[in-house]
Amino acid sequence: MNVAETTTAARWTAGPAAAGGVGSRAVAMAPGTAVAPAAAPARSPLSKSQQAYESIKDKILSGEYSPGYRLVLAKLADELGVSAVPVREAIRRLEAESFLTFERNVGASVAGIDPTEYLYTMQTLSIVEGAATGLSAPFLTAADIGRARDINAAMRGCLEHFDPVRFTTLNLEFHSVLFEKCPNPHILDLVHRGWNRLRSLRSSTFNYVPGRARESVEEHERLLQLLEGGATADDVERAARGHRTATLDAYLAHSRNEAPDSVPWLP
Repeated sequence: MNVAETTTAARWTAGPAAAGGVGSRAVAMAPGTAVAPAAAPARSPLSKSQQAYESIKDKILSGEYSPGYRLVLAKLADELGVSAVPVREAIRRLEAESFLTFERNVGASVAGIDPTEYLYTMQTLSIVEGAATGLSAPFLTAADIGRARDINAAMRGCLEHFDPVRFTTLNLEFHSVLFEKCPNPHILDLVHRGWNRLRSLRSSTFNYVPGRARESVEEHERLLQLLEGGATADDVERAARGHRTATLDAYLAHSRNEAPDSVPWLP
């Protein structure tokens, strides 16, 4: 900041009296008088269209509206307490984002999950998240490992009355503790993109193969033991990558049994 800018900033801070503007006057304040902070500007309320968009999207992401679920315009408008117009706008946005499909004389339905996209995303994530976790290893503290173990304990607690949505949320929290200290921002960005891609696909292996959840919790504990034992970054990377690959393998095995033609062939 140059001298002129500093002077101007000081004048704005001191107010019109210090700036010497027309009609300015000094305001005397009693010693110890507190100056009330300026009120934060009020946030604009969400438009009805945005409210409808977020409500429908949240239900798709949570699994309440599963693939193939048909959205009835009048029913949605009634549930949200709005007219059909903002709901129609929200549906168009979600269709453009591939969350919904639209068929003439049928209407909008929740889009299905593309198994090929899931496969490619998980393959990519196993590589970049494994690398990020390995690179993070030297920077993780005992407190970080303790936090990850607490999250894994919460995941274990989900197993008895299994909630795949809650379990998946905790799973991301667990892995975030282990990869967020990666010093390479480019790799970290790729990891975030991978997780966001999974979210947009609305796909969690734990929805389709609940039995994988228990195995995942045990693999988490083994990964934490590696970190506590001072394993090399390479060993941690291999373990993290193997963990992600095991999840993909479970999904593929299940999908081949359920719908063999829908699963991409792998050598």
